[in-house]
Amino acid sequence: MFLKEFEIRWSDIDANRHLANSAYVQYSGHARMSYLAQLSFNQKSMAKHQIGPVVFYEHIYYFKEVFIGKPIQVSTELKGMSADGMFFEFHHDFYDSIGKNFAHSEMMGAWIDLKARKLSILPDEFMSAVAKIERADDFKVLTKEDTRKYARIPKDLK
Repeated sequence: MFLKEFEIRWSDIDANRHLANSAYVQYSGHARMSYLAQLSFNQKSMAKHQIGPVVFYEHIYYFKEVFIGKPIQVSTELKGMSADGMFFEFHHDFYDSIGKNFAHSEMMGAWIDLKARKLSILPDEFMSAVAKIERADDFKVLTKEDTRKYARIPKDLK
């Protein structure tokens, strides 16, 4: 499991003086991209292939408040991916300075071709990197249907 440490900044807290909702999204995204960067998914390689990640949804479950003053850690775990690499699902757990899990995040997304502006399979270069990613015990091969499990798609978009 990949862990990324963060210092809670003044701008990360809300009016209740605890970690703001938006910070959870930013921390999980930063942890995820830091993990992928270690596997050669970085700005340079994605620009070379004209691909980028898009988020379909992020769900956050809060268990306990956390406050400014002590570092936190965010884990990143690959929970699912389609056979062609197009779709992916990551889960993140948030841990306080003593290792207590205070929140959980689930996100699903895909890769987009930045020229065509359409979803894209992963180029071979990235598929070999994906093979190195540690998978969760309950890892699942994703299908397009998995990406729609929470969707309420308007009739004119179906």
